[in-house]
Amino acid sequence: MHPSTSAAEVIQLGRISYARALQVQQLYVRRHLDSKDKLHNALLLCEHPPVYTIRTRHSPFEEEQRLKLLGAEFFRSNRDGFITIHGPGELVCYPIINLGCFKKSVKWYVFELERTGINLFRKYVLKASSSPDTGVWVGNNKICQMFPLSGIHCGRYITLALNCNTDMGWFENIVPCGIVGKGVTSLSQELG
Repeated sequence: MHPSTSAAEVIQLGRISYARALQVQQLYVRRHLDSKDKLHNALLLCEHPPVYTIRTRHSPFEEEQRLKLLGAEFFRSNRDGFITIHGPGELVCYPIINLGCFKKSVKWYVFELERTGINLFRKYVLKASSSPDTGVWVGNNKICQMFPLSGIHCGRYITLALNCNTDMGWFENIVPCGIVGKGVTSLSQELG
């Protein structure tokens, strides 16, 4: 990996709706794809108002209505996986990168994201680990989610969502990521 080809521009979007964040991602993906070089890697950072997201065909209409009545938006997206919630206090990272600047392997990329999250939590003296369920875990509780999104060009890109000071009550209304028997946590919950 060469620093001149692997640098990424960091863009802080602040609090932004999920739908608007998707539009911004598409702009950066287009810029990235239209570039004649590999120097348009970007990392979009934001948080969303409460929004449940789910793969397009995974949720019945009644479930959508029930969750909307709780005061959150509901968004059917092209990402893989099951239902989750994004909201204030969660750092959401949308990397728009050319894996060719690093290593052309989605498996390697996901592993590196997990490893980065684990190392970050170690700085806070938390024993974090990976799991066959993907993401970063503290015990049986997920603290950092990764969502593969159906993308364009190379086929996939990954969203990273880190629970910093998230209202964990939103998760009580769903089975987060469709993983039965495991929970979710946040950095503030773990650090007291």
